[in-house]
Amino acid sequence: MAGYTPMRLLAQSPDDLAVLSAALQDAVGLLGDFQFEPRARQFTLALNRFRWEGPSKGHGERVRAALQVGSVLKAQSKRLKQGHEDGVISLLTLAFEPGEAPGGVLSFTFSGGGELRLEVECIDMAFADVSEPWRAAARPSHPEDDEA
Repeated sequence: MAGYTPMRLLAQSPDDLAVLSAALQDAVGLLGDFQFEPRARQFTLALNRFRWEGPSKGHGERVRAALQVGSVLKAQSKRLKQGHEDGVISLLTLAFEPGEAPGGVLSFTFSGGGELRLEVECIDMAFADVSEPWRAAARPSHPEDDEA
């Protein structure tokens, strides 16, 4: 696509995480595209993110993106059905709860109340768009958007 530059970000601090969270808001994916590798201490997510920085007219665009989290000590999920590889999720927020510095817990909150919590030694994340964008079926909206 002419003029398209894939987004690539590294996050190593809570400030970096705020930018990454904004880029990933309303990303959708399948639970089967989440992978935890305990020996490598990595958690990888593949998602179709909405390009908030893309065209503002019409429905907008989505792009396939990958997020790799390093230094993961433990992964826990709540209200995400294990074994349902085709379960669709929509990411609402990504936050960091500090623990023993520089570690803490990365918390991914999904629509419907699902949550993924990754206990990490430190914030060590790499994010990249991995496809060309395509026209989104619809532009995500939130109840507070309707009130503005």
